[in-house]
Amino acid sequence: MTIQTRKLGTTGPQVSALGLGCMGMSALYGDADRAESIATVHAALDQGVTLLDTGDFYAMGHNEMLIGEALRTAPAPLREQALTSVKFGALRDPNGGWSGYDGRPAAVRNFAAYSLQRLGVDHIDVYRIARVDPDVPIEETVGAIAELVEKGYVRHIGLSEASAENIRRAAATAPISDLQIEYAIITRDIEREILPTTRELGIGITAYGVLSRGLISGHFSRDRQLAATDFRAGAPRFQGDNLRHNLDLVEALRKIAEQKGVTVAQIAIAWVLSRGEDIVPLVGARTRERLTESLGALDVTLDEADLTAIEEAVPAGAAAGDRYPSAQMAHLGTEH
Repeated sequence: MTIQTRKLGTTGPQVSALGLGCMGMSALYGDADRAESIATVHAALDQGVTLLDTGDFYAMGHNEMLIGEALRTAPAPLREQALTSVKFGALRDPNGGWSGYDGRPAAVRNFAAYSLQRLGVDHIDVYRIARVDPDVPIEETVGAIAELVEKGYVRHIGLSEASAENIRRAAATAPISDLQIEYAIITRDIEREILPTTRELGIGITAYGVLSRGLISGHFSRDRQLAATDFRAGAPRFQGDNLRHNLDLVEALRKIAEQKGVTVAQIAIAWVLSRGEDIVPLVGARTRERLTESLGALDVTLDEADLTAIEEAVPAGAAAGDRYPSAQMAHLGTEH
């Protein structure tokens, strides 16, 4: 399989058409196997995946250290092709709680210093605040990253879950490569205002949650029991009637997938890929088996009849429940 490449906006790097989101290897979805996680990163690099996405707050640095180990133990040619995308700014406490965001310039420099050390690299390819700090003008946060670019510690500036207004303000401050934001068949809010703004400004999209945290992967069952440490145990889309409704949507997708001889996950990822060359889906595979399935989406071609069938089966706004609990939704800059 040859993975095609896409460019992150007009100012960003050339990356593989699918990126690997590594969060689930450390946090929020229950226990993960470290050896299998590292093997999955190696397998992704071996298959031509270049973009590895993480956050310095994923299990309080655990994820960065895991990626650092994976890069350190990968063959040199694979290690050299890897591009790191890092989110910063989310504040944690020893109990794993969340304490807001910090986008002050001094904090930006501090976060970057620790990330470089944990990852074992001399630069970060794309650096972005996880959520815009409401108490710090985005110009100050982006300006601090721009200084890191000038000094060679960062190559490109990204954004994450920013509003259209903040995207414009950030882009007026320094070149922005991409916006990382949730986008999936059942999460299409960005189509109203965010996506037109990024396209006007030449900013790419790295789409996370393309399988809606496993909800539309085709592998999630109604009776699945989630651990207390699993983010989804408190996520509205995974609760009661919401879950039953959303899994009915998955079954509608399954019929379309079966007609094409592919899996539900593959058709969901292929749909995001079909939305435009400026969009790079991040797949959150935690095992080599799931990675192989996700990469199979690159061989799926959706014609107009397929896209119409998907639209009829899962129209925009069809999902039941918000994508985050209410307290976290308040921190998002996008339309809910």
